[in-house]
Amino acid sequence: MVEKIRLEDRECPLSATLGLVGEWWTLLILHDAFDGYTRFEQFQQNLGISSSLLTGRLKRLVAAGLLERRQYQSRPPRFEYLLTDLGRSLRPVIVVLAAWGNARLAPERRSMVLVDADTGTEADPVVVDRRTGRRVDGPGFVFAAGPAASKPFRDRYAGRPTPPHTPGRAAAADRPRDPAGPP
Repeated sequence: MVEKIRLEDRECPLSATLGLVGEWWTLLILHDAFDGYTRFEQFQQNLGISSSLLTGRLKRLVAAGLLERRQYQSRPPRFEYLLTDLGRSLRPVIVVLAAWGNARLAPERRSMVLVDADTGTEADPVVVDRRTGRRVDGPGFVFAAGPAASKPFRDRYAGRPTPPHTPGRAAAADRPRDPAGPP
């Protein structure tokens, strides 16, 4: 897959993440891995993907540390692909993407839904802040420059609250207010 990250976006975690997992075959391979698929033939049969394309995607996922390649047979050599902790950490992203797709469909048009494994009750996933339990998809949460932000990123997010742990930057309450800017 050709890198499509613009020079000015290289520090953006969104651009970097999309550069790694934003290609649709990659997300589908990860989805299959979450469903228990581990072997090349399983991925290929389920997805209908060419062997060369699948080989390339699996190599990239292994190199990125999202999958581990482990030999399960020596003659002939056969390998399986297992999710790593880093790979498993992407499950909430895939869950939310699927929920977003389903939200646009009438219930009878949904081909796959997320359900409680014990009760079969359909889940309605939301993303919340771990500390407060508040939903993060509304206006109460905004992106801000982080501790490693370059000057362009700091400029982009100027006037927004600053995380207290950001070195060299005053907390929002300690910064002088610009009378022309937001309160």
